[in-house]
Amino acid sequence: MLYNVVFQKKTKKFPLPNIVEIRDLHFRYGDRPILTGLHMDFPRGKVVAVMGGSGSGKTTILRLIGGQLQPQQGTLAVDGENVPGLNTKQLYVLRRKMGMLFQNGALFTDMTVFDNVAFPLREHTDLDEELIRDLVLMKLNAVGLRNAAALKPAEISGGMARRVALARTIALDPLLIMYDEPFAGLDPISMGVTANLIRRLNDALGSTSILVSHDVNESFSIADYVYFLSAGKIVAQGTPDEMRTSTDPYVKQFVHAEADGPVPFHYPGKSLADDLGLGGRP
Repeated sequence: MLYNVVFQKKTKKFPLPNIVEIRDLHFRYGDRPILTGLHMDFPRGKVVAVMGGSGSGKTTILRLIGGQLQPQQGTLAVDGENVPGLNTKQLYVLRRKMGMLFQNGALFTDMTVFDNVAFPLREHTDLDEELIRDLVLMKLNAVGLRNAAALKPAEISGGMARRVALARTIALDPLLIMYDEPFAGLDPISMGVTANLIRRLNDALGSTSILVSHDVNESFSIADYVYFLSAGKIVAQGTPDEMRTSTDPYVKQFVHAEADGPVPFHYPGKSLADDLGLGGRP
């Protein structure tokens, strides 16, 4: 830490307050708009939740941050670099500062737990195997699975597999960690364990975490700030406490799982009466 401070003073490079800044961002598939006019900040050292209904554009934001997609308009900066303007080599360098936990874990099924976590270290560093071994065991110990190192993904539970994926995500000590539905398909115990790990690892590493999730209770328990998306636009934002007491119709419906509200139950289109040929008849 002291070395980093000295280095920053010598080079006059001080970290910006936000690891990610999004300004007036627009993205569409063909003629179909997905995100419209987004303005978002992700401060360093914080856990920020991005929430909203299915199809609201949450995962698309992660793909734009990682450079997998290109916006049609606006800027998106990660650690001071405009992601859409980077070439392939520059993008790969920037991605080494990022960690990504995919929704299904995306573990290599033919590798052991140990080799899954070791993969990014072997792929992106020149460390010798002895040091890689120590680092992998430390990461697995952080998620409580050091003694499962020799097992294959098929030999552990779904919750454990998610924790192995989390250990792999933090293998390179990333500045930015992105989580795509980390609680999906987990039982209540595994869900709570995973949420606590996300918070503890974020604070221990000094990272910034972007949490895309539908789960209100777990997300609110660990997030510092929340963005709510609907139809590709930010409809509300604030702290978890502010969102719990919000009177905004969309936030209220989502947080309290209400059936009636701005999000309709039925997909928009013709009425059932029209489909049955009843017209305006009772």
